Order: sequence, then structure tokens, then C-alpha cells
Amino acid sequence: MASDGVSPLHGSAVPLSAHAHGVLVLIATPIGDPNDLTPSARHELGRVDVLACEDTRRTRRLLAAVDITAPRLRSVRRENEASAVPWVLRQLEAGLRVGLVSDAGLPGISDPGQRLVAGVRAAGGEVRVAAGRSAVSEVVARLPWVDAGFVMEGFPPRSGAARGRVIEAIARRALPTVLFESPRRVEATLRDLADACGPDRRAVIAKELTKTHERIILGTLRSPIGGPRGEYVLVVDGAVTTTGR
Repeated sequence: MASDGVSPLHGSAVPLSAHAHGVLVLIATPIGDPNDLTPSARHELGRVDVLACEDTRRTRRLLAAVDITAPRLRSVRRENEASAVPWVLRQLEAGLRVGLVSDAGLPGISDPGQRLVAGVRAAGGEVRVAAGRSAVSEVVARLPWVDAGFVMEGFPPRSGAARGRVIEAIARRALPTVLFESPRRVEATLRDLADACGPDRRAVIAKELTKTHERIILGTLRSPIGGPRGEYVLVVDGAVTTTGR
């Protein structure tokens, strides 16, 4: 995943005491269909003492849909994740089991989570994972030409020199690249990629994964996407197509 350039706070974590038995659990939530919640994720959601989440309202709706009583919730977003590290460490010091969920998928994969994990690890704490479905594997597994590896880029920068550098790197890269994009910016991103890579570069455009209106377009960077709706996963083929891809 692409880094956002922010320090993971390795130097600011206060070490946990030898008597701290709390644990941070990264819990994957469904990327679309609530029925995709895994048994291990369901078990952890029903077990944690406190649950950190991007959007408490959205998390409450998920818990209600799968008939799990909501524990104590705390909003942890990208904007306040760094300041939440000391709070998480205090919970672990008290011996509590802290869950972390994002709005969809596994925390830390283009979602809040990396700073919390870095802070807990730096303090000597334990981190576990309750995995689930992934938008990346959901798309990549269907492609016969992603057989020699790929690069996970995450959400590209919205503007400026950083965006230009990422787009240019994708254009030059030999391996396929996986990106996420919002419905508001997907058309602009596809135009920028087509300008840098050429409009005929092989690409996959996926949206509404695991939902009723799921759509996966196997085409090129100039393939029409229809009406923007839902979060997009884009896969852009590498600059050089090797034999067998």
C-alpha cells in the first residue's frame, strides 16, 4: 500500500508494563454484503471490550444487521488516528481487548489502522487479525494476467506533484497496479492514467463489489464506466506485457 508520508509514531509510544495483557484486534468487515462477515470476525466483534471504528453509526448498523450487541465504540479516523494511540495503549494496559474496524474491509489497507498498529507494536503490545473478504483479492483473483505479482497503490493523491508522480510511476511500472478511487474522482483518475499510459493500456474497472449491482469491466483505460456509484477498484496492467500474461 502506498504510504501517506506520515511518521508511524515509533518514538512516541510509552512501553506497556509486563502486566498488560490487552490485545489489539484488526477485524475485517464486509466490503458489501453483510453475510460475508467471517466466523472469526463475528467472534471477535462479540468478544471485544471496546471497538474503534471510522464511523460509529455505520458500525452500529453492521452490528445490528448481524445481531451483535454493540460494545463501547470510539470513532478513530485518519484525522485523529495519531492521537488515538495513547488511548489504545491505556486500554491495553488495563487488560482490555480492543477491536479496530474500518467502514469496509481490513483496517490498515488504505484505511486507518497503520498508526495504531505501529504504536502498539512500538510499545510491546500484541496485535491480532480476524480476516475477511478483500476488494483487492476479489478483483485480482479473476484476472488471468496478474500472475507474476502486482503493486498495491491504494488511493492516489488527489492533486499536485504527488499525484503526478504516482500516475507516472504507474505508467512506467512493469507490474500491474491496483488502485482504489471514489466515485467523485474515478473519471478524472482514468483520464490521467490514459494520458500517462496511453488509452489502450489494459485495465479492469470494478465497482459495487459483492453487492447486487456489482460490475467488473475488463477492457482498457478508455472503457466507459457508466454512472459513478460506489467505491472503485482499478487494476492497470504493467508497461510491458510479457509472454503468458
